[in-house]
Amino acid sequence: MRIVEITPTYSVSSQIAAADVAEIAALGYRSIMCNRPDGEDPGQTPVAEIRAEAERLGLGFGFVPVISGQVVNEAVAEFGETLAGLPAPVLAYCRSGSRCQTIWKLSQDPHGQTSLSR
Repeated sequence: MRIVEITPTYSVSSQIAAADVAEIAALGYRSIMCNRPDGEDPGQTPVAEIRAEAERLGLGFGFVPVISGQVVNEAVAEFGETLAGLPAPVLAYCRSGSRCQTIWKLSQDPHGQTSLSR
């Protein structure tokens, strides 16, 4: 798990496991957001396992799966709404953390449009 702070209330990470959730909570995160679809890679921890552990430890959890390289306006809007409803600080994860950083940046666009829309 490699955590990169984007803002004091939003950080990103590579793929996490259910066993990482206690450490995430101990680091002071109050919520976890997954931006990676299940089954993207063999051996990837299913989002349901991570969600269950997060909820067991009292953390908020959001799930807005985005296929790498296919960030669209609808996903950006859903991400923004989901993020706004989670207690901060939030740790978002995907395969490498890049997708979480990209979708967050796009959600900050005051015009609500992504440069990646088709």
